[in-house]
Amino acid sequence: MDLSLTEEQSLLLQTARDFAAREVAPKAAELDKTGRWPSELVARMGELGFLGVAIPDTYGGAGLDAVSYVLAMEEISAACASTGVIMSVNNSLFCDPLYKFGNEHLKKDVLTPTARGETLGCFGLTEPMSGSDAQTMATVGEKQGDGSWIVNGSKNFITNGPHADFIIVFAITSREGGKAKHTAFVIPKTAPGYTVGKHDEKLGIHAAHSCTTFFENVRVPKEMVLGDEGAGFKVAMATLDGGRIGIASQALGIARAAYEKSVAYAKERKSFGKPIAEHQAIQFMLSDMATELDAARLLTLRAASMKDKGQRHSMESAEAKLYASEAATRIAHKAIQIHGGYGYTTEYGVERHYRDARITEIYEGTSEIQRIVIAANLLKA
Repeated sequence: MDLSLTEEQSLLLQTARDFAAREVAPKAAELDKTGRWPSELVARMGELGFLGVAIPDTYGGAGLDAVSYVLAMEEISAACASTGVIMSVNNSLFCDPLYKFGNEHLKKDVLTPTARGETLGCFGLTEPMSGSDAQTMATVGEKQGDGSWIVNGSKNFITNGPHADFIIVFAITSREGGKAKHTAFVIPKTAPGYTVGKHDEKLGIHAAHSCTTFFENVRVPKEMVLGDEGAGFKVAMATLDGGRIGIASQALGIARAAYEKSVAYAKERKSFGKPIAEHQAIQFMLSDMATELDAARLLTLRAASMKDKGQRHSMESAEAKLYASEAATRIAHKAIQIHGGYGYTTEYGVERHYRDARITEIYEGTSEIQRIVIAANLLKA
């Protein structure tokens, strides 16, 4: 297996690393403390092509690949996990399904400006009473005589929701034999009847605003249907396969930041007359952290490489997301332990990584859902 990067991938990696170091990292602590939306960083990501990395340039994207996306996501998330997930949602959960399933109108008028960073997208699947079980969804769409739809319902925990110009919404549009059939719609924030609630107060990723969105008799023109009528579940699952690569990459960045701070601190901090890096207990923790980080990165790059080749990657994406997210929490936990009492304060930033890591085990499919996906692939006939 050739793990070397192409010239384009190497250039993107360096661009992302420079941007993260110079513009993102210096603001990370302030963003975490204040919870303000990083509008200036979102704008710069658009300028740099980071909001549509794997979308062809004909539709406003950078024309690169999923591996490039992973590389950039890790760098930006290592600097600020909030900024990283804003980027992830726009790329994985909005631009990618529009490119895969959108008609020419959606690709030209919605995808192109969003991939350029001129507008922002979000993804509405989860509801107050419907998380992992999409069959319990309450949002409905009713077809009208002219082919348009009327959508009623709500979605919650919608990352980018308070600021997004468009949302992909999944609604039940029919039932066959008692089983719900879903359809995906693209709704602009200007649509009458579409409103957003206040942004959620969360444990971590404070600057990545999420909210509940409401749809009251929202009329959706037929050209704003994403994919085929009744095929929304297919759109959602295919989108999440790619989205899990993005969250695995976010987890990688968080874990790497916690690990690198731990190595630096272990070399500087002294106890019993020598740097704590010379104590075997610390060495063992650092060794475990480095090994888990590398394993998570390899799983994530494998999933991205399979996506680039057009291969089915549901299980591989689930494995990457499961392992990277849980490893990020373990690595951040060890980082606090290595820092001792200082790790529990905000001075060194590792407590932020610990809080930010925890969400990666929950959104875009909990760890339990990832295990279900993996098992289903392992045991299918």
